[in-house]
Amino acid sequence: MADTEHEFVRSQMLPALAPPSSQVGAVRWMRENLFSGWANTALTLISAYVVIHFLWGMAPWWLHAVWNASSLPDCRKIIQTDFGPHAEGACFAVVHERWKQLLYGFYPDTEYWRPNLALILMLAAIAPILFSHLPRKLLAFSALYPFIGYWLIWGGTIWFPVSALLGFVIGGVVFKLLAEKSAVVAAGAGIVIAALWWMFGESWLEAALHAALPISLPSVESRDIGGFLLSIIIGVSGITLSLPLGVLLALGRQSNMFFIRSVSIGFIEFIRGVPLITLLFTASLLLNYFLPPGTNFDLILRVVIMVTLFAAAYMAEVIRGGLAALPRGQYEAADALGLDYWKAQRLIIMPQALKISIPGIVNTFIGLFKDTTLVVFIGLLDPIGFINAIRATSEWNGIYWELYIFVGALFFVFCYGMSQYSMYLERKLRTDHR
Repeated sequence: MADTEHEFVRSQMLPALAPPSSQVGAVRWMRENLFSGWANTALTLISAYVVIHFLWGMAPWWLHAVWNASSLPDCRKIIQTDFGPHAEGACFAVVHERWKQLLYGFYPDTEYWRPNLALILMLAAIAPILFSHLPRKLLAFSALYPFIGYWLIWGGTIWFPVSALLGFVIGGVVFKLLAEKSAVVAAGAGIVIAALWWMFGESWLEAALHAALPISLPSVESRDIGGFLLSIIIGVSGITLSLPLGVLLALGRQSNMFFIRSVSIGFIEFIRGVPLITLLFTASLLLNYFLPPGTNFDLILRVVIMVTLFAAAYMAEVIRGGLAALPRGQYEAADALGLDYWKAQRLIIMPQALKISIPGIVNTFIGLFKDTTLVVFIGLLDPIGFINAIRATSEWNGIYWELYIFVGALFFVFCYGMSQYSMYLERKLRTDHR
């Protein structure tokens, strides 16, 4: 009887079986996401029909593309010769012929190595800022890069950016010496001393150093800089400068000091209430009326300043939202630790506020980078400006989609990269372990 009781007890473990094919891989994903119900199935089929119909109609245009032709009529003749008298196709030959203008504008052909090197160094400079696992010592190069990049792109004597950098060094030394007494007084004194150096000491030192050791590159005028190079200069400069300025404006708007709060609120509300194109026209046409006669204030620099101020106002509101989202206990914890205002902001408050504000910050950056195309209205030939100029020529009169597709692809690469980095940063800083 005992043997009968243990007759159905297994003495060995069964080997693990593979899961059913409907529960793994692409089949499971499609069943859960595309065919989970009758409504989802219907929407999937309708969407598939629309996409296939669109691709089927666009396929001949892409497959008949021509990459080598001297004009639009030649391009159409090649398409009709190769694919029939009624065939249509893309004429990407315009991109093949004019890509230098679309990327560099009228920058001298023999000097293309300079913006190319500046772009490579820019990527190296922002790498330690974007990725914390890289050595912190590389941040010194990040701080020096704006001066290196300026010299590479605009050229001239190397002592101009060196003497300009010296102004920041002098201002920083003054700030460090006075910071223990009052951070506000130290910042103000540092700014004043640096400004005095740039007004009175910089030109003298630059001339003396250039006379002693003339190191220079051929100068390139700002009117020769255009295309996507111009968009990168304005976009990267605006992004880099608008974030710290936006942080200061957000803190100023929440300040207990009436004057600072009023100035911050007035600036933010005024800038947010004025279209960017109006500010660009102000930078292009009106700003010179307020400058001394004979002053040569570079147009690209004026545009960078206006774009930075515009983005900083929106950035301040994004960061203010992050500050408002923090519980009051974080501020009380900073007070309980005996931290002063700036240490509390640097160590406790601002890191959490910036973490909360990452999606809004990156969204503002992307919008700023795309808004650089508005400079076409003030006479700067960015990629959109060159599209209009190319389409006005007799060789390419009538071309349309090909140029906009190329420029749109360039902007998509940069904007998509910023979006993906934002998602990476959110995953890295996530603390809820979901």
